[in-house]
Amino acid sequence: MVNKYFGVILFVLLCSCGAEESQSSTTYLGGEIVNPTSEQVVLFKGEIPIDSALLDADNRFEIRLDSLDNGLYHFFHKPEMQYVYLERGDSLQLRLNTVAFDESLVFSGSGEVINNFQLEVFLDAEKEEQLIREDFIHLEPDAFSNKIDSLSERKLAQLNELRSEEGFSEDAYHMARASIVYKNWFYKESYPFWHRRATDDKTLHNLPEDFYAYRDEVSYSDPRLTYLKPYYDFMKFHIGNLAYMGCKKACEVDEGTGKLTGKLHFNRHQLELIDSLVHQETLRDNLFRGGAIEYLLKHDTEENFQAFLEEFHKRSGNNRHLDEINRLSEGIHNLRPNHPLPRLQVLGADGEKYWLRDIPAAGQQTVFYFWSGPEQRHLRNISRRVRQLEEHHPDYRFVGI
Repeated sequence: MVNKYFGVILFVLLCSCGAEESQSSTTYLGGEIVNPTSEQVVLFKGEIPIDSALLDADNRFEIRLDSLDNGLYHFFHKPEMQYVYLERGDSLQLRLNTVAFDESLVFSGSGEVINNFQLEVFLDAEKEEQLIREDFIHLEPDAFSNKIDSLSERKLAQLNELRSEEGFSEDAYHMARASIVYKNWFYKESYPFWHRRATDDKTLHNLPEDFYAYRDEVSYSDPRLTYLKPYYDFMKFHIGNLAYMGCKKACEVDEGTGKLTGKLHFNRHQLELIDSLVHQETLRDNLFRGGAIEYLLKHDTEENFQAFLEEFHKRSGNNRHLDEINRLSEGIHNLRPNHPLPRLQVLGADGEKYWLRDIPAAGQQTVFYFWSGPEQRHLRNISRRVRQLEEHHPDYRFVGI
């Protein structure tokens, strides 16, 4: 009889363990969105939508994932998005009010500590950049480094304290630490250029030999960080900095401003650096794309445009963004002087459709300006600038798309 009951108990325990293990492999992301601006929430891994959920009558949603790779994701509630770090088995809730999307966001449940910390770092960065640009940037290089380092050391100490108390995973720690460290390094890469602008110097400030000592620690191919904004922002500025310093002697320099005037040479050098330094495919493709868009949106000769595109195709011929780059270059070509506007339909605020080429009125000069849907800060900045231009140029018509 004892053996019989032992067998039943053992069977129940095994089943319970199996159910618990199965449950723990399922990941939940849910929560409440106050004042929603869309009907759904979409979860992305990089550029790929993983899942989505409609808001219910109480403005709540739930996404359930039976299979998930640990790492950095972002959720999108049109037109805003924000990071979320997820690990298999997490049950994470969020609450936010779209009136103050980032500022009101708070996480609860398993995974809340690392996500709330990451959000705090994100919000602090916006305030810190203003302080750095208005105050710290006037300092001498050593004093600037000390100020910047003190900001990051405080955050790292807080992160290490949370790690010892909460015991979150090595990958979560790696991601959070990278957010702090690469933001610090971004400011140091920016310093000589921001300092020159703030002080009206004609040339870049001389830097101590060890100013860029951190570059020995830079990882150019960390797949865990590919879509982490501080990491990507650093990579863009870092490569631009290296390109500037590397080709400064080979390019023409405007003696009045100290800026390079050889756009093609500089941007081709950027492509060369990406090609030689970055080997992680997604990051590499994204940096090539960013470099191409940066150059194509500049005013340069048709001959130089073609030379740049040939270099781009040679170094990144299998780029996942190739169609986008080709369309952009074709569109820019069509928008050159004496070319008709492209045959493109747009939807007016009145709900009517219009051909782009029919919008400019006869005898009136028209300026088109654009913004990207998710970039609310860009929209606010460009709207403010357009209002200023309208006051100074009442004879122009400004049309936003």
